[in-house]
Amino acid sequence: MDVVSIGETMVLFTSEMQGLMRYARNFSVKIAGAETNTLIGLSRLGHQTGWISKLGQDEFGELVLSTVRGEGVNISRVTRDSSSPTGIFFKEFLHDGHVRVHYYRAHSAASRLEKRDIDENYIRNAKYLYLTGITPALSGSCREAVFTAIEYAKKYGIQIVFDPNIRKKLWKDVDAKEIILRIAKKADIVLPGMGEGDFLFGTSNPEMISEHFLNLGSRLVAVKLGADGAYFATENEKGTVSGYKIHRVIDPVGAGDGFAAGVLSGLLDHLNTREAVQRGCAIGAMVATVNGDIEGLPDKKLLRKFMNPENVDEVSR
Repeated sequence: MDVVSIGETMVLFTSEMQGLMRYARNFSVKIAGAETNTLIGLSRLGHQTGWISKLGQDEFGELVLSTVRGEGVNISRVTRDSSSPTGIFFKEFLHDGHVRVHYYRAHSAASRLEKRDIDENYIRNAKYLYLTGITPALSGSCREAVFTAIEYAKKYGIQIVFDPNIRKKLWKDVDAKEIILRIAKKADIVLPGMGEGDFLFGTSNPEMISEHFLNLGSRLVAVKLGADGAYFATENEKGTVSGYKIHRVIDPVGAGDGFAAGVLSGLLDHLNTREAVQRGCAIGAMVATVNGDIEGLPDKKLLRKFMNPENVDEVSR
């Protein structure tokens, strides 16, 4: 595997009308999960990816499994739980482009992941272990699973990539800041947003956020700046990559996962740091132009056209 990840993927119901969900009568059905969003993005770009998770022994679990498998992600370490359901969530588009998400994932099968579900050899044979701050927030056993995976990665010199992806609603009776920083101290590459920097360090300045993570031990930090692109820093290099202009943001959810896929893909393809971060910015922008978390993820041909639009016809005939 090039990249292995651990986390929950759910079935997503999106209202087909704009406005409050109480008036919605029709929904589109998709799947979404931060980790599989990134794994699918990498798979479309030609990389080998693997997913560790649990799903309910139900029809929603079948939908998730068949979709992720169909996208080329290895699902050999996904197990089924007959006593817990597959998580679901709903997305509503309000006025002025505001998106609101409602989760129904408490006591889901994925929240019952535990350290014995982590296969040491599966981690050992990867190039990168990709983690987010969502999985350790799901339950105590999920936190144990995440730290077990980190232990295996460190044991075999596998690089750890971490997107803090803080979801405050998920952290209950646990110090989110302490857990996130514990993981960050183990990570080789960290991909935070400005809001996460503010939560963890009390600053939204990308240079200061990067400095904090580098001081914790990271070798590369890429701070997402939304439409403005990203700021990156290593021990020897730093800089800003401009964002890509898009005519209209349709759905910003999942753009950060696309960014992670782009950066990781660039590193796997041996691009330099700036070029890898630039690829991340491009894919993040592409995802935001399409309704759904994975529907806007490109293959390499589409990515090249987006990043180099000169002499490209608007309609392919």
